[in-house]
Amino acid sequence: MTHAVLWPSFDGVWPTNGPANVGGTYSPMGAWPLPTINTLILLTSGVTVTLAHWALKAGNNSNLVMWLAATVALGFLFVGLQAFEYYEAYTHLNLTLESGIYGSTFFMLTGFHGLHVTLGAIMLLVMTIRAAKKHFSNENHFAFEAAAWYWHFVDVVWLGLFVFVYIL
Repeated sequence: MTHAVLWPSFDGVWPTNGPANVGGTYSPMGAWPLPTINTLILLTSGVTVTLAHWALKAGNNSNLVMWLAATVALGFLFVGLQAFEYYEAYTHLNLTLESGIYGSTFFMLTGFHGLHVTLGAIMLLVMTIRAAKKHFSNENHFAFEAAAWYWHFVDVVWLGLFVFVYIL
């Protein structure tokens, strides 16, 4: 009953911009095409870092460096496309931090993830440089494995974000 008394014209729907249209008019970000392409890029980077790990375990340093470089490139491509997505959201969808709870949730969740992708890509770039200098052996490579674990965690988190932010 409190809801009916305090906010009689408010509909409990998602996405919402709050009671009395506080956030203004905006369109939610759809899953296609850019977020889906970015998801495929990030999942591909999970494959390339795994291939790098297999190359390391096999003692193939040239393939290790190649697959790590591919992973780093895919990571930074993801971040670049996310920046383009933000531009599109802001200019064409009128989606901003002030667009109610959806806008602030969208930018907070995807931005925090983008920060983690950037940090992971930097860590993997350092691992690529170290691999090129042959700092790792197939028995001694914990720094690489820690960065790879981090990267896989970032991938898995993105799958959840993709579903909850773009699809639902």
